[in-house]
Amino acid sequence: MNTDGPFDDTAERYKLRLFITGSTPRSARAIQNMRQICDENLKGRYDLEVIDVYEDPEATKELQVIATPTLVKILPEPLRRIIGDLSDKERVLAGLNILPLRTDD
Repeated sequence: MNTDGPFDDTAERYKLRLFITGSTPRSARAIQNMRQICDENLKGRYDLEVIDVYEDPEATKELQVIATPTLVKILPEPLRRIIGDLSDKERVLAGLNILPLRTDD
């Protein structure tokens, strides 16, 4: 186990899907907000897939996405969803059951 880095290597890896609609300001804001949240709190232990529902409408069926932007946490279970531009960091972290990384020594 490596304890020298900013996080524990044994921590769970997160699989996230962000559903957006086209190149709108709202979509761009959601992508930017989610990347920032992931980089700050899940650095090195997440996969974020961005899906444009205009380009891949079938992708919404499996996870029953009916609005965008929608973030879906697939792993670790349980599956969770957050709808909106993801600008409220605390709401996103709580909604996805993600504990922020501790930065104090």
